[in-house]
Amino acid sequence: MEIMNIDTDHLNQGITLQDQNTSTSQLLTFILGGEEYGVDILNVQEIRSWEQATSIPNTPDYVLGVINLRGLIVPIIDLRNRFEMERAEYGPLTVIVIVKLSSKSKSSRTVGMVVDEVSDVYNISEEEIGELPDFGSIVGTEFIKGVASVNEKMVIILDIDMLIDTGVLGNDAESDDDESQALPAIS
Repeated sequence: MEIMNIDTDHLNQGITLQDQNTSTSQLLTFILGGEEYGVDILNVQEIRSWEQATSIPNTPDYVLGVINLRGLIVPIIDLRNRFEMERAEYGPLTVIVIVKLSSKSKSSRTVGMVVDEVSDVYNISEEEIGELPDFGSIVGTEFIKGVASVNEKMVIILDIDMLIDTGVLGNDAESDDDESQALPAIS
């Protein structure tokens, strides 16, 4: 078998020059209830196959519990439940997207989001992201950055920091308490 060495330096330079001219970002997209959602790939730490979380009492129904991620205890949320979608059975395509957030406070947070399946990674420029129409107070859109048309389909772009910090784990008020982030596992 012959191994080919291909010089890609000129390709990387072209991408760098293009990125300097237009503000683009990469989005990891995933499917929930037949719709495609995207999050900034810079927030994604890893993608894991579905595993059962250890339940924690007195949590909202969308918080499934916690998992041990190489010594870090990570809360797991089901985005279907969070968005009040119809429940679905977890199958072979179900994954947990582990995201790391840098909140306005000094600490960062790690959270796992259960999604139906991972779809793709897209490069999307700021110009391609459209604002949502005003739905008034009947539809909560505070977690949505916008929508983009990619390959003739709409991708709903989530503001993951807003979704996790204020919506899921309820940190509306800033806290200096470091216990709100993922905790190290007890051996």
